[in-house]
Amino acid sequence: MSGNLPLLIVLVLGLASGNSLITGASAVLLFMESAGFISAIVFLEERALQLGLVFLTIAVLAPLARGKISSEEILDAFFTLPGILAIIGGAAAAYISAQGISLLTGHPHIVTGIILGTIIGVIVLRGIPVGPLAAAGITALLIKIFGGR
Repeated sequence: MSGNLPLLIVLVLGLASGNSLITGASAVLLFMESAGFISAIVFLEERALQLGLVFLTIAVLAPLARGKISSEEILDAFFTLPGILAIIGGAAAAYISAQGISLLTGHPHIVTGIILGTIIGVIVLRGIPVGPLAAAGITALLIKIFGGR
């Protein structure tokens, strides 16, 4: 049971903050661990991030597949200020997220701080949980700026 304590704490914090993603993920992992599905947890640890990114990319590209974005709208991205800024924003987000993957891979213990920060942001600042990858990327940049390890 003591191995489940961190996940139980995360579950309670997820419930308290109304963060259904954190709540659901911790509940699934608690169930899998208590049911003895350790090899499935190892698989998720190794592959879930890539699988999640594939599904996220599919969700972003789906409007193209459905014809909801016209050729004119695509060209606008290259010739209008909002379009150019969106390209810059997308490139910056991709770079920051890559830094987050490196941080989470090299320092998985940082997840606790990211979860606590997200919960504080949701409860105190009335923000929305943007996801651990973006938060890890911002954390990685902050560590570089302030000289943390």
